[in-house]
Amino acid sequence: MTVLLWVGIALAALVVLAIGLRALGATRWTELVRTHTTQLESGSVGAQGRLPSPARFDAHELEGLPPPVGRYFRQVLTDGQPIIAAARIEMTGTMNMSAAGEQWKPFTSRQRVVTRRPGFLWDAQVFMFPGLPAHVEDSYIAGNGRLIAKVAGLFTVADSQGEGEIARGEFMRYFAESPWYPTALLHSQGVRWEAVDNASARATLIDDPITLTLLFRFDDAGLIASVHAKARGAGAGKDEVMLMLPWDCAFSEYQRQGGMLVPMTGEAAWVRPAGRQVYFVGHVKTLSHEFLP
Repeated sequence: MTVLLWVGIALAALVVLAIGLRALGATRWTELVRTHTTQLESGSVGAQGRLPSPARFDAHELEGLPPPVGRYFRQVLTDGQPIIAAARIEMTGTMNMSAAGEQWKPFTSRQRVVTRRPGFLWDAQVFMFPGLPAHVEDSYIAGNGRLIAKVAGLFTVADSQGEGEIARGEFMRYFAESPWYPTALLHSQGVRWEAVDNASARATLIDDPITLTLLFRFDDAGLIASVHAKARGAGAGKDEVMLMLPWDCAFSEYQRQGGMLVPMTGEAAWVRPAGRQVYFVGHVKTLSHEFLP
């Protein structure tokens, strides 16, 4: 048997092995995400009575809010708008995998959000190499944060979960992304607003024992342009030390969805000593909401 034939057989075997490992990894990852999604939904059902919430938005609720906040709600909601109980978001975009340089990789993602007790699960595929995706879960479920990344769904490269700063950071993501489910920012949904100036306001939300306060900035059209946190934990790899850095989310390209005005593009950035470093840019492909009965 010729050397070339042996090489061909070996390459074919490697291809078959790679396909089998990828299929196995995808199956295991799907099972993991399904388990965590069940936990997310169970926590939401158990929290239905958490807030004495109206089923619909009443414009009288805006009385006494800081001026830019009132303008925002008048722009994005209409009187009688049903209150959002859950959302599904599908996105495509790019992520910078390097803290010091530029290593942008494409991703696709599906996200489930619940609001009765704040929670979400972001299930993404980041295409690190051709034919070899990394599966990533970012989630906040029943007061616990989680960031897991596995190459091909099998080989763990990041695993950070529990309470403390990881939970605080994931709850922060839920709160900052509220422009995609804007009724979650209403006073009746537990958010307390504090005036800063004519173009910004602080918002506070509690999911005991975590209390968060973020700075919301509004553009000339009255829409949320960005959300800022003084500090969020950065670094979740196996050997990484978590750093506390200022953190920004920015939103743009607002469109009407389900009677509400929501952004179709979002980005996230760390504010490092050298300046603001964007590490995530996502574009909404589909967005659907479920409402309180």
